[in-house]
Amino acid sequence: MKILHTADWHLGRSLYQKRRYAEFEQFLAWLVETIREREIDVLLIAGDVFDTGTPGTAAQGLYYEFLINVLRKSSCRHVVVTGGNHDSPSFLDAPKSILAALSVRVVGSATENPEDEVVVLRDEGGEPILIVAAVPYLRDRDVRKSEAGESAADKGRKLIEGIQQHYASVGAVSEKKRAELGGTIPVVGMGHLFAAGGKAGEGVRELYIGGLGQVTVDIFPACFDYVALGHLHIPQSVGGRETVRYSGSPIPMGFGEAGQQKVVYEIEFAGGAPVVRAHAIPQFQRLVSVKGDWDAIAQRLGELKVRGESIWVEVEYEGAELIGDLRQRVEACVEGSQVEVLQIKNPPTMRRYLEQSTDGRTLEEMTVEEVFQRRIADIEQGEAERDALLDTFREALHEVERAATEGVVR
Repeated sequence: MKILHTADWHLGRSLYQKRRYAEFEQFLAWLVETIREREIDVLLIAGDVFDTGTPGTAAQGLYYEFLINVLRKSSCRHVVVTGGNHDSPSFLDAPKSILAALSVRVVGSATENPEDEVVVLRDEGGEPILIVAAVPYLRDRDVRKSEAGESAADKGRKLIEGIQQHYASVGAVSEKKRAELGGTIPVVGMGHLFAAGGKAGEGVRELYIGGLGQVTVDIFPACFDYVALGHLHIPQSVGGRETVRYSGSPIPMGFGEAGQQKVVYEIEFAGGAPVVRAHAIPQFQRLVSVKGDWDAIAQRLGELKVRGESIWVEVEYEGAELIGDLRQRVEACVEGSQVEVLQIKNPPTMRRYLEQSTDGRTLEEMTVEEVFQRRIADIEQGEAERDALLDTFREALHEVERAATEGVVR
């Protein structure tokens, strides 16, 4: 039996307001062909199918067309989809009964009954072939009860304990089902979380207030033969365990990921330990970050121009000389080519001064929390008062992001 592990598609995501539907479409076509060629039996999608909780019609169309193509054009007969922190649980779950008839199982959010997250997959003859512990992104309210007066340390401890207990419950159900079915069926766990020590990549949100909730690999039950994770955009194994992996995002989420080789993981069970293989995803749109003084930028843009291929570029001017017409110069360098400049960073004199007093970063490069911290640093209050303000701000920000993800308007 062969399983394919992917995650973090972020369908509908833009890059500096540039729509990326062509990239997504090419990736999904490549994925269907890979599933067909590799004779994949089960496809796992570990969260963040969409970039927002209210995806547009184009993003939805890509998702549903892909599911149809997988079942029509390949030997794959089972797809398991779990929700991520970017996904709206209600949106993912809405068509789950219809999709179940097509052998597509969807678990958009955590449930009170752990059996609802354990899926037994069967072959055409009705024989069980795989047990999937389809654990979605676990929201704070799913695993922890808030109490008045608790500290950040208390919240973090309870959050970790809640996640661990949830996985323990789902693992116990999985182990019980395996025993009932003969004791030899592989069990695969899924998750959308931040494992301690993992490398995040671009555009990865904090899952919980203040970065709490990072777990170790010990949190996953021993009965899991493989753990398919989502959330971190860089493909990697976790904690030195080759069978606990993030597949990463299939396309670069930003220019910082432009040099990464994106992959999907194939897991083959043929008796004994699973064999894991990485399949490289082609780069469907080239991204290049160009930095330096003007001479270095002009030279690099000239090199890209003569390649005759579609290239999206981010330019960051780092020279000492102030250049007021940088955009005009850059556009002249790439005129008549397929090189498209999506972003130009050129801090003017005042911003350059501000950078010197804010560790060299522009406002756009700072997180919302960092801006708030700099603001309250000027308030004439004690450290305890500032810490309390920061905790309140984090909770408010987390609630705003949660409401936006779930499509809640307040």
